[in-house]
Formats: sequence, structure tokens, C-alpha cells
Amino acid sequence: MDTFALVVTIAVALFFTYTNGFHDSANAIATSVSTRALTPRAALAMAAVMNLAGAFLGSGVAKTVSEGLIQTPAGSKGMGILFAALVGAIVWNLVTWYFGLPSSSSHALFGGMVGAALAGGTTVYWSGVLEKVVIPMFISPVVGLLAGYLVMTAILWIFRKANPHKAKRGFRIAQTVSAAGMALGHGLQDAQKTMGIVVMALVIADVEDYGDPIPVWVKIACAVMLSLGTYAGGWRIMRTLGRKIIELDPPQGFAAETTGASIMFTTAFLFKAPISTTHVITSAIMGVGATKRVNAVRWGVAKNIILGWFITMPAAATVAAAAFGIVNLAFL
Repeated sequence: MDTFALVVTIAVALFFTYTNGFHDSANAIATSVSTRALTPRAALAMAAVMNLAGAFLGSGVAKTVSEGLIQTPAGSKGMGILFAALVGAIVWNLVTWYFGLPSSSSHALFGGMVGAALAGGTTVYWSGVLEKVVIPMFISPVVGLLAGYLVMTAILWIFRKANPHKAKRGFRIAQTVSAAGMALGHGLQDAQKTMGIVVMALVIADVEDYGDPIPVWVKIACAVMLSLGTYAGGWRIMRTLGRKIIELDPPQGFAAETTGASIMFTTAFLFKAPISTTHVITSAIMGVGATKRVNAVRWGVAKNIILGWFITMPAAATVAAAAFGIVNLAFL
């Protein structure tokens, strides 16, 4: 196997992780920054550290990505398929970042994998895609919406007699914990997705055997790149999540972050499902906002975000298929 192709594919995978970090940094900290619980730089530094820690908490999501979605392709063609999948994901990440649309880096990657696999004639495990990607894509936002609504309703009831100013100060402090939990969950979910791709590349290159544990250097490299990307920040998307959906106060921010973090840990450990952190936190913010009044949520902005969710996988798949066609003509 061409070592150069392996090195290039791993480098592109790590660059995808970097774009994932700055694209999704808003998921962890937008609510804390918008409520002034944390300064932007302090929030980004905290999120970067917690992303790094979260990457080492498990490997179930990585196993799903590397073994459960597409058949591991073989030879130079297989490496070309992985390369094209990553190109499709990166292009969609950059496009949505430019327009400030909080789409899912995870689904961009999955769409890229499916599109490149189809273009390259590799088997797609449609049952795995359905069970681990498509069904969670629809269920997780609904759960996030309902759970966010219920958590915020509980907070309003528990603190109904509390002094509003004291309560807000307390929740502003509590948000440092909930934001850290959100960032930890983001590291747990998203660093593992790239680990799965790197492991596939190593198997194709006969460096690793199918089913081997993830090498420590792969975990470190993916975790560090995700953290660096997170620290770089995604200010455009942060404005969308933090202010354009609803004006958040500290109790609402705490409720949204706690809801999002809980869902991410549950799906990672119990179901090993690679869910979208973007979908979860955005829907949780909507659910929290709806407790104030239904029209407090700017549903027009929410509609555009949801539309982005539906087009992410096919758009990334299309770019990946085109990228594979170019790679196939030029190098294979």
C-alpha cells in the first residue's frame, strides 16, 4: 500500500477534525457566552480542554463509524474512497460555517462516506446507516426539544419562589459546569468519529487488523486536533445558536446545556450511536425557549437550521462522489 496515500488520508482526516472543532465549538459554549456566564476566550479554552478529555472516555462511537456504516474498502481504491468522503465532509463544513448555519459535522462525514462508497462501488451497510444515523437524526432533536422543555419547566417550578437576581447569578455559575459537560460530550462523540476513519485507513494499509483496538496515537492526534479547532472558535455559528434562535438567560442556558450533555453521554455509552451534537443542542435551546412562550423562539431561523439538517447528508454525499470521480480519473 502506498504510504504516501495513507499519510495524506490521515492528514485530511485530522484537518476534518480541526474543521469539526471550530464548526462545532458553538455547540458547547454559545449559550454560556450569550448569557455572559463565561467570556468567549475562557469558554473556548475550557471547551478545548474538555474536548481533549472527552475523546478518551470511550470507543463505541469510533467502532460504529469504522465497522458499521460501510464495508472497509481495499487497496488504493479504498484509500481514494476515504479521501473523497473526507473532502465531501470538509467542503460542507466550510460552506455551512461561512453562512453561519449550525449543520452537523457528523452527518457531513456520514454523507461523505456513503457518497464516496457508492461512487467507488463499496458496500454500504444500509441497516447500520438507518439504525445508527438516520433514526437518531430524527429522534435526537425530538428528544432534545421535549427534554429541554421538561428540564426548564422543572427549573421554573423548583425556583418559582427564589429571588430572580440571585437565581440568575447562581445559574450563571452553574453554567460553567453544564458547558463543561457539553464540551466533554462533544469530545466523546466527535473525536471518535475521526478515529473511526483513521482506523479504516490503517486497516486498508495493512498497518492494523480489522477489529483491533484504536492505537493511542490515533486517540491523541484526533483529540488534539479537535481541541485546536475548538479553540479557534466558530463565531458565525455561535451568534446563530446564542442569539438568533432565542435570547437566553442563565437558567435557560443551564437547562439547554444540561439536556444536550445528558443526551450525548446516554447515546454514546448505551447505544454507541454517533449523534449530532448540533442537532441536540439546537433542539434543546428551542425546547427551553418554548417554556417562555411558543413565539419566543424565532421559528423562521429554526426552520432554516432544520432545512440544513436534511440537506447535509445528500449534499456531502454528492461532493464526496464528485471528489472520488476526480481522484479515480487522476490517480487510480
